[in-house]
Amino acid sequence: MKIEALGSERIADFVAYCKKHKHEVDESFLYDDDLRDFKPDEENPTYIVVNSENNIIATVSLIVDEYNKRGKKARFRIFHSEINDLEIYQRLMEAIIKHTEGLEKVFIFVPMINENLEECIKGLNFSVERYSYLLVREDLDVPEIGLQEGYELRSFEEGKDENIWCEVRNASFATLKGSETPVTPEMVSKMLASDEYIKGGLMILFHGNMPVGVIRGSDDEFEDAPIMNIGPIAVIPEYQGNGLGRTLLRAMLRFAKEKSYKRTYLCVNADNERAKALYLQEGFQQVEAVTCYHYDLT
Repeated sequence: MKIEALGSERIADFVAYCKKHKHEVDESFLYDDDLRDFKPDEENPTYIVVNSENNIIATVSLIVDEYNKRGKKARFRIFHSEINDLEIYQRLMEAIIKHTEGLEKVFIFVPMINENLEECIKGLNFSVERYSYLLVREDLDVPEIGLQEGYELRSFEEGKDENIWCEVRNASFATLKGSETPVTPEMVSKMLASDEYIKGGLMILFHGNMPVGVIRGSDDEFEDAPIMNIGPIAVIPEYQGNGLGRTLLRAMLRFAKEKSYKRTYLCVNADNERAKALYLQEGFQQVEAVTCYHYDLT
């Protein structure tokens, strides 16, 4: 077997490999929308391992886009081998590290049920950064939103609210592990143009004229069925602890019901106990746990 950089002539094979194995790894960036126009470049360095029959048996692909570079990091799109062999992972790691100049770390999410991959990641000297849970809510009744006096929930207005969205989201997540890097208005515009965008699925909570919270609901897929992905749910620090997160969540759950989604899901860091408790109270159930590992490049 040999390792080689992914060329344009094998992109279709790479995409097929990703789709075949996406349920074994973190599939956040392995959906059809993410892979439809995929091409290996500076932002997406990718390598494959092929056997004697020239079939792909392992691959690694990094996301080194503008957002991650501002945080001096890169995220694995996929890091997977059909053969549970640490040497294959080591060779892939050696190849991909060449594309991380100027960065401080690379990180990967690994489902806890994939013990073989976890062992290989540990064998490469990755360290645990945090744990995260995936929670799903079935089509249940949604309680009243409970909007407090003086507050107003408005739909996002394209071309007007991009800066507001960024200010609220960035202030809310400034110290949240994994989300510290600020988003930009350009990233919000890109989000609005994506396939998963749902018209009306971005909301901003105002206290008087002051924006204090944001929430997003987007189209997604889970277990090969449609589902609404809820997140971010963000409230600026000085307004946290007043039940506004619950208000935002219930508003989005009602929106999901209006759009005929049977299920919704969200992700939460394990150390964010207050948020997890809220989601469980609102009818979500934990269905998956993942470990975020990072490799220190410094």
